[in-house]
Amino acid sequence: MSFYKNKKVVVTGGTGLIGRQLVDLLLKEGAEVRIASLDDASLAPKNTEFIRANLTNFDNCMNVCLGMDYVFHLAGIKGSPKMTKEKPASFFVPLILFNTNVLEACRQQSIERVLYASSVGVYAPSEIFKEDDVWKTFPSENDKFAGWAKRMGELQAEAYKIEYGWDRISIVRPANVYGPYDNFDPATAMVIPSLVKRAVDGENPLTVWGDGTAIRDFIHSRDVAYGMLKVLELKVKDPVNLGSGAGYTIKQITELIANNLHQKPEIIWDTSKPSGDKKRLMDTSKARSLGIYPRISLEEGIKEVIDWYSENKGVLTKRYNVFTATKYV
Repeated sequence: MSFYKNKKVVVTGGTGLIGRQLVDLLLKEGAEVRIASLDDASLAPKNTEFIRANLTNFDNCMNVCLGMDYVFHLAGIKGSPKMTKEKPASFFVPLILFNTNVLEACRQQSIERVLYASSVGVYAPSEIFKEDDVWKTFPSENDKFAGWAKRMGELQAEAYKIEYGWDRISIVRPANVYGPYDNFDPATAMVIPSLVKRAVDGENPLTVWGDGTAIRDFIHSRDVAYGMLKVLELKVKDPVNLGSGAGYTIKQITELIANNLHQKPEIIWDTSKPSGDKKRLMDTSKARSLGIYPRISLEEGIKEVIDWYSENKGVLTKRYNVFTATKYV
């Protein structure tokens, strides 16, 4: 993609799950990459400029965007269903501030192109999530705080088009993303990293919330990064789903993880705990029409995550300490 060669590109959240993959791809394309993150600088790839910045502060966002051509706004808050239920402000408030500040800084500095990472959480419960259906419904009760915060970022982009004629923001809505550099903190991790950590660390029996029948659309972080690069390059102005379009049950995911271990654990289903929405699948027809489709199978991706986690526990401990020490609200 010569489109990115010698371009000055910001990636907020550039040391995270999708951000790290995106940064690696941008570097391969010859871009000059600046990372904005609250992580430790040692977690950033070589040959990048690193700015440790709390993006809830507008002045920090202006500094991060200064002199840049493109901005990929990926920074966010990830967490488990349990954390969503018990600490909703820890999702809603920083997400609103991140989005408002970063996108406004991009507008004020006339950034050439912006990619805003929205979320599957903007959708209401449905068999299939179609891009045009979002504003006809409300986000699921199981994801409403993060879902509404992400929707507000999308609405902010629309407001800029109406008032200023500034239509340089492309929007993607990733499905359930997994891969290396994920959040494996047991208190906040999503389903795949949580199960991988507990299983690799030797939990046996392995207890899983719900009955295992919930169906989800999973996509590897590297596939999401490829999709983001393409959407920004094509200057796509309408939201695009980034997912596999295929459904896997939580039971299938759990068994895939267990089958990749040297010692397979016993699996216990705790049906007293919630399973979340019954089914969440992406309609990926728009992405495919743009030439965007997943390249990494779930089986291949889960094996990669297990191997990566097993080799990087020390790095992850450092990351947890950074998150724990940082208060957004």
